Amino acid sequence: MTPAELAAALPKAELHIHIEGSLEPELIFVLAQRNGVKLPYASVEALREAYAFTDLQSFLDIYYAGASVLLHEADFFDMAWAYLQRAHADNVIHTEIFFDPQTHTARGVDIGVVIAGLKRACVRAQAEFGLSSALILCFLRHLSEEDAFATLSAALPHREHFIGVGLDSSEVGHPPEKFSRVFARCRELGLHIVAHAGEEGPPPYIWSALNDLQAERIDHGVRSLEDASLVAELARRRTPLTVCPLSNLKLCVVNDLRDHPMKKLLDAGLCATVNSDDPAYFGGYLNANFVQTVQALDLSRDDVITLARNSFEASFVDPPTRSRLMARLDAAIG
Repeated sequence: MTPAELAAALPKAELHIHIEGSLEPELIFVLAQRNGVKLPYASVEALREAYAFTDLQSFLDIYYAGASVLLHEADFFDMAWAYLQRAHADNVIHTEIFFDPQTHTARGVDIGVVIAGLKRACVRAQAEFGLSSALILCFLRHLSEEDAFATLSAALPHREHFIGVGLDSSEVGHPPEKFSRVFARCRELGLHIVAHAGEEGPPPYIWSALNDLQAERIDHGVRSLEDASLVAELARRRTPLTVCPLSNLKLCVVNDLRDHPMKKLLDAGLCATVNSDDPAYFGGYLNANFVQTVQALDLSRDDVITLARNSFEASFVDPPTRSRLMARLDAAIG
C-alpha cells in the first residue's frame, strides 16, 4: 500500500471543518427552492464557476451568499448529515465541527434552530456509523466583541450541545486580542478554546491566539514557520495546528501544493493535522486533502501515520475515548 493509499484507508479525526463550508451547490439550490430564496446564480454550474477565489475575502463573499438558504432546523440537519456521510466515507471516526451562528442570527434565524439541526445530524451519525462528533461555536472576527458576547449569551441555554468556541472569518485587520474578554469568559465557562491564526495573518496573530486567548489549538498556523521562536514555543507546548492544504492552495496561501509547508511543520516537531476547512468550496473533503498532500510532498508512510495519530492527539475527547480511537488506528496500521 502506498503512503497515499494508506492515508485514505486509515481511521482519522477531522478538527477543522466549517459546516457551512460543506454546503455543496446542489444542496444550496435544493434548499433555495424549498425555502423560496432567490439566488444570484442561474444554475449549479454558474455557482460552481464562481469558486475562483483570489484570497480569503473573495471566498467569504460567496460563502455568506450560500448560507442565505439556511433557514430551518431541517436545513441545518440536511447540511450536516451530507457532510457526516462524506466524512464516514473518508474513514473519519471523530469530527469536531465549526459552526457560525452569527451568519444565521443576523438573518433572523434563532441560534437554537441552528444547533438543534446540527446536533440531530451528529446523533444520527453516531447511531448509524459509530462516528463521534462535537460542535464548536465560532465568533466572526470581522464583527465586534460585543456582538460575540451577545452570541455567547444566546448560545448558553444550549451549552450542553457545544464543547468549545473558535474565531474565524476575515483574519487580516482583526487580531485575536480584539476578542480577549469574551474568550476569557468562555474559559470561565469551561469551554475549549481554538482560533484561526497564521493563515493570511502574520506570526504575531498566532502569538496573540496563544497568549491573549489561551488557544488550545491553532487553526491553520502555516505562517508560524516565519518565526523560529514561535515554532519552538508551539513545539514546547505541543499546540496542535489544524492545517487545511487544499484551502491554502485555493486561497493562494501557497501557489502550488508542492510548496506547502506541511512537511516542514512535521519535521519541526509540530503537532500538525490534515483537515478540509470548507470542502465544498476548496475542492475536496478530508481524503482528498490527505492524498493530494501526500503525493505533492512525497510524504512517507511514517509521516502519514504521524498525521493520523496527531488528529486524535489534538482532539478534545476524554482520555479513555482517545485511547479507543488510537487503538482503532493501531489496528488499521497492523
